[in-house]
Amino acid sequence: MTKKMKRVTITLNIIYSLMVLLFLLDFFTSFDIKSQSLKSFAYFGFLIGTPTMLFWNLFSKIILLIVYPILSLSLIIAVNPFKIIYQKSAWETRAVFYKHNHKSCKTIELQWQDIGALGYNKREVEVAYVTPLFMIVKEVPPNVDKNSEWIENNSPIIIE
Repeated sequence: MTKKMKRVTITLNIIYSLMVLLFLLDFFTSFDIKSQSLKSFAYFGFLIGTPTMLFWNLFSKIILLIVYPILSLSLIIAVNPFKIIYQKSAWETRAVFYKHNHKSCKTIELQWQDIGALGYNKREVEVAYVTPLFMIVKEVPPNVDKNSEWIENNSPIIIE
């Protein structure tokens, strides 16, 4: 294998690893991708990139790199590819009910997720924006209306 082919293989595997990392963080943790384009890139990259990287690494004859796509392929089969496709939409904020008194990046929001012909998923969560592209969500704290740390938004506009 030539040096150029090795560089291409390593670069493709690094990009694939970043897509898998973004997918795993978004799908299995409270870390959410807010940007629809980035989320679609991570989800479709995971679904399409897994068999692609499996075959690429088979033909590049770097046996160690075959392990990661095989593990990812088994995860795709276990989770069900259709469930992954239906969860690829980013959560959209429809209303902000409360803002945190001390941290301006924390809010309590009503969010919707479009799941195509199946309708919408809805949730009310505490959101902490890490960047404009990423957020961390938690369950709404109990008695938020009586807690002095939260300031109520007087006019939450709910878009339906």
